[in-house]
Amino acid sequence: MPYKPKVPCRHPGCPNLVPAGQKYCEEHKRMHPEENRTAAARGYNSRWRRESKKFLALHPLCEECFRHGIATPATVVDHIVPHRGDPKLFWDRSNWQALCKKCHDKKTGREDSNPTYRY
Repeated sequence: MPYKPKVPCRHPGCPNLVPAGQKYCEEHKRMHPEENRTAAARGYNSRWRRESKKFLALHPLCEECFRHGIATPATVVDHIVPHRGDPKLFWDRSNWQALCKKCHDKKTGREDSNPTYRY
């Protein structure tokens, strides 16, 4: 039975190959803890669900769509500046915005394709 080929480590500039299904080599895995933690471990627990529901009740429209003159119901509370594990930034309501799923996915995709690394 053939094996899947190894893939390059996703850390910028790393030449190491990792087994298919893994993202980072052993050397860089510790630099990307967000890839290994569950949503609850990243702070998206029952408290977050409760607070985000309250926020969406106060901000029912997608802010990005509204800027373009479209009234779309918001379904996701987004962190304007990615918190990257910082609890103070995570719970700062001035860093929250209401978005529809489509706008949230676009924004998150842009941010995740060019992440800010802290060493």
